[in-house]
Amino acid sequence: MTVATKAEVQTSAKKPVGWLPAWPAAELLIATVFLAWPALYNGFPLLYPDSMTYLDDGPIVARALFQHQFAVYYGMRSFFYSLVILPFHWNRSAWPVVALQCFLVAYVLRLVFRSIASESVRKFYLGLVFVLAIVSSAGWCSSLVLPDILGSLVYLAMYLLAFARESLTRNERWSLYMIAWWGIASHASHLMVAAALCVLLLGILAVQRQPFWRVVRVSGEVAAIVALAAASQLALNAYLFGQPSLNGDRPPFLMARIIADGPGRLYLEQHCGQLNWAICSHVRELDVDPDHFLWDPDGIWQSASGREQQQMLREEVPLVIATLRAYPQRQLRRSVANGWEQLVTFGLDDLDPSSWLESQFATVMPGARTNYLRGRQARNALPLGAMSWFQFAAVVGSLGVIAVLAALLGHACPARLVWLSVVVAFVVITNAAVTGVLSMPEDRFESRVIWMVPFVAELFLLAWVDSRNR
Repeated sequence: MTVATKAEVQTSAKKPVGWLPAWPAAELLIATVFLAWPALYNGFPLLYPDSMTYLDDGPIVARALFQHQFAVYYGMRSFFYSLVILPFHWNRSAWPVVALQCFLVAYVLRLVFRSIASESVRKFYLGLVFVLAIVSSAGWCSSLVLPDILGSLVYLAMYLLAFARESLTRNERWSLYMIAWWGIASHASHLMVAAALCVLLLGILAVQRQPFWRVVRVSGEVAAIVALAAASQLALNAYLFGQPSLNGDRPPFLMARIIADGPGRLYLEQHCGQLNWAICSHVRELDVDPDHFLWDPDGIWQSASGREQQQMLREEVPLVIATLRAYPQRQLRRSVANGWEQLVTFGLDDLDPSSWLESQFATVMPGARTNYLRGRQARNALPLGAMSWFQFAAVVGSLGVIAVLAALLGHACPARLVWLSVVVAFVVITNAAVTGVLSMPEDRFESRVIWMVPFVAELFLLAWVDSRNR
């Protein structure tokens, strides 16, 4: 997609032989252990309340899909994440899930590193992963049984397929296709960010005036992955629920968000007298906290009957549209504020112990409860506050390193590193906008992508060292 430098052409020409040669395989295994250090330190895979639903939904969906044993309720999470991790845990142990995720991160990081680094600095791969695992949320997200880490792998895979295709073997390209498909199908926000990234890639191609065949191949390839993931969601939900859907059986996230922002609540207070909506029966008890609205037992959603819930879901889009028409500027200001808050909120405090999570072991993984209670997370003994501060400092410092070294490198900066920086910056901002505006600002939403900023800073440092050596 851009004119490669002489060094990049030489680097691309030296492709690995075979699938996984001995030393690269050993590097990947060591890097996998580096990334898994938070789980190893904890003594148990890191869990979030949603982790238990992902682990529990897999067998239910698998029975419906492969044995035609349909259930009344399948859950509201991504079925594709649950299905893929099912053979790695079988409701016995989540350690293989952590191993899988850490290995995939190590693998994609190595492909990105190899696409940019010259032969003289490739020996620093393990050091790069070790530092990244220590100073950022890369290891924490990889060790967490959630699809969060897969989003970053999607965006890095799209960078590789668009800007560094020549550095990949055929097997590596196919592995990236599968990783990207799984990651996009595993969370709705990944789908939205990946779709936006497709538009960015197409725009870059247009600006660069690339040959038409290259525009079609590159943009068509990444767009096909996004489209296939969306089609997979539609097909599976149609099979399970009888109608195609990208979200399945979900609660009214947008309704909770726009009411919590204020304009939605104001609209209901002013117009419920003329509306025959189920939500209007709760107009005097609308809460500003979307978590309380959706998840608390005495909240509006959880306390509603099944019929009321279905009616609220039908009212969600009309409420959002009517509110935007009535108070566009007020909602825009609130959404921008939410997006900004999410952009600067990327700690690890969401990993605090949960009594509800602990109670789910009896049905999800009965034999693992004792080991979980021995872990530091269950005892609230993880240094989450210190690590959150450390990551914030690392991200701010990384931005300074990138700015200084980009100026020092000038035209010697590898073209692929420039495009990787563009992709990461776009993803970090877009992810904050999607999650902060459509859901709510929460630490783990931005932590799952912010670790790519220190990763880019490390690559800039190695590029600068390489230029000095030359």
